[in-house]
Parts: sequence; C-alpha cells; structure tokens
Amino acid sequence: MLTPLLLATLLALLALFQLALVCGAPLGHFAWGGQHRVLPRRFRIGSIVAFPVYALIALIAFDRAGLVDVFPDSFSVVGMWIVFAYCLFGIGQNAISRSKPERYTMVPVNIVLAVLSLLIALG
Repeated sequence: MLTPLLLATLLALLALFQLALVCGAPLGHFAWGGQHRVLPRRFRIGSIVAFPVYALIALIAFDRAGLVDVFPDSFSVVGMWIVFAYCLFGIGQNAISRSKPERYTMVPVNIVLAVLSLLIALG
C-alpha cells in the first residue's frame, strides 16, 4: 500500500513544481525543453493541464491498489499500464532534452515514476 502513496506524493511535488512554473517562477530550464527561464503563456497552459493529469494518475493508482473503488477493475488495470507507458515516454522525452538541468532532474524523477507505476500495474 506504500507504493501508491509514494507515487501520489511524487505527483503532488510535481504539481507544486508546475504551479511554480504557472506563477512565473524562473524554473523553466527544468521543464518544457528548458529553453525558457520563465515559461511563456503556451507552456504555462501546458503546466496547468498537468494538474488534472496528475490527479487522474493518482486516482487510477489508488483504485488499482484497492485503496478506493472508483473505476471498474478493467479500467484501472489497463489505466495503470497506460500510466507506466506514459512514464517510460517521459523518460525518453526528458533524456533528449537540450537542457542539462531537465535531463539530470526529470529523467530520474520519471524513472522513479515508471518503477512505481510498474509495481502498481503488476498488482
């Protein structure tokens, strides 16, 4: 039961990071390709979209782990595998970033997310 809580905690920290980006914090070199210290509007909108995505991922993880019963079992099983694939994709996307801070920070974060997602997907 610890695994979904760890996943949700990491997602909450990422949500706080995205909130900082939305509010104009000069942390853009850690996200969105690292080309902007302060994100332009289009990237801030993307950071806002991350909030419901992170919430949905946490809810699917909690459902798959049996901590809540929101979705049909088949949805949470398939959903968790999709989350795992999404995290693997994130590893690749961050690994090819031109921004060293993004590569050195977000690749390990996505690896942890992928491992946690895999453990939850496996049930």
